[in-house]
Amino acid sequence: MNIQPLLDALHIQEGAARAQADDLRAQIGQLQTRLREAETHLEHLAITRKTVTGLADRLPVGPPDLPEHPDYPRILAILNDTTGPLRAKDICRALNHELLPKNIEGTRAKLKRLVKLGILTEADTGSFTAKQ
Repeated sequence: MNIQPLLDALHIQEGAARAQADDLRAQIGQLQTRLREAETHLEHLAITRKTVTGLADRLPVGPPDLPEHPDYPRILAILNDTTGPLRAKDICRALNHELLPKNIEGTRAKLKRLVKLGILTEADTGSFTAKQ
């Protein structure tokens, strides 16, 4: 019996398996490099987050954005020009709106929204002032 063809076949398979193992080792090396880079990037992000959150309390707080309606800046201007609290009806009059219940209630709703945004304070029920 001639075993040479069997040994040749084994040699071919062994070479293919060795080549596959070498290729996988190269891929593992590339993946380990990419993993180290990703871990370094994560560490940098964590340091950045810690730095930013440590500085956040030192940043000046700007006024919140006003809702998009032309009455809001006008309401603030009216309240900034007065010394005492105003009611929705007073604001309505200053805005030159008709003193109809729907206009007064709409203005009151806007005033309440500005209170929720922390821009105004409600001194007494229905009386609004600009925050100092």
